[in-house]
Amino acid sequence: MVLVSLTVLYVSLRLTAADPPSELKHGGCIKVNECKCLMRDGSGLIDLGSVADEDGFIQRLKPLPSAPQTPDVLLSFSPCLAFSEPERFGGTDCTGVAVCVSRRIHQDNGFVTQYFNYGKHNGNKFSFTDSEKTLSVSYSMFPDSEPQTVVHYRCSPNRSVTSSVSLSERALLQMWVESPCACPNACALVDVGPGTILLIILCISVTAYFIIGSCALRPFRTSNGVQMAPEDSVWCKICCQLTVRRKQNCSL
Repeated sequence: MVLVSLTVLYVSLRLTAADPPSELKHGGCIKVNECKCLMRDGSGLIDLGSVADEDGFIQRLKPLPSAPQTPDVLLSFSPCLAFSEPERFGGTDCTGVAVCVSRRIHQDNGFVTQYFNYGKHNGNKFSFTDSEKTLSVSYSMFPDSEPQTVVHYRCSPNRSVTSSVSLSERALLQMWVESPCACPNACALVDVGPGTILLIILCISVTAYFIIGSCALRPFRTSNGVQMAPEDSVWCKICCQLTVRRKQNCSL
C-alpha cells in the first residue's frame, strides 16, 4: 500500500513539473517600468522608448484621423516622456501626462483651446497577446481609475500609427502602432555608461599627447646623421602657458 502511494505521488510530481502554470507556459510580458516590458519566454526586452522619435514622441500635435470634421483636434503621445501642454504655460489638465488631446474652439473673433488629459505614465498596465504579437499598454488619469487610452504596439516590419476616439462622449482613445522596434530586443537604445566616457577621454588624451609631442620635435645632428627628439621641457612650457596669466618667462 505504501509502495502504491509513493508511486502515485511520484507520477503526480512528474506531471506537475512537465505542465507548468499557464501564465508561464503561454508567455506574456513582465512590466519592468513605465516604458519597458520583459518577455516571459526569454525572447528579450521591449523598450517603448525606441519606438518614439528623437524627441520622445510617437504623435506630436497631430490631427486625429478619426475626427475629419473637426480638424482643430490634435493628439500628442509620448510612451516614456511626461510632458505638458502648452509647454510654456502650466495649469492645464495636460500637465505631466503621457497622452493629451487639445481642441480649438472658435469664439467670436478668436478661439479658445481646451486640453484633455487622456492618461499618465504612473500606473500604466501592460498586456501581451502571444497570438498577435501585440503589446497593449493602458494609461489612466489616476493609478486605480479606468483607462483613458490604450495603445497597441505590434511587432511589424512596417511603420504606421492610427488612432480612434469619440470626443463627444469622452470615450476610450485607442492607438495602433506598428514598428520593427516593437519587437523584443529590437532598436535597443545605446546607453553610454561611465566606462565608455572614460575610454573616450583616454583616447582623446593619448591622441593629443602624440600630436602635440610630434609638433615639438627638435632636429639635431649626430654622428649617425640628423635625428629628431622632443624638447625636454615642452610639456612644462605648455602647462606654464596655460596657467600663467601674466607675462612671465616660462623658460626652464
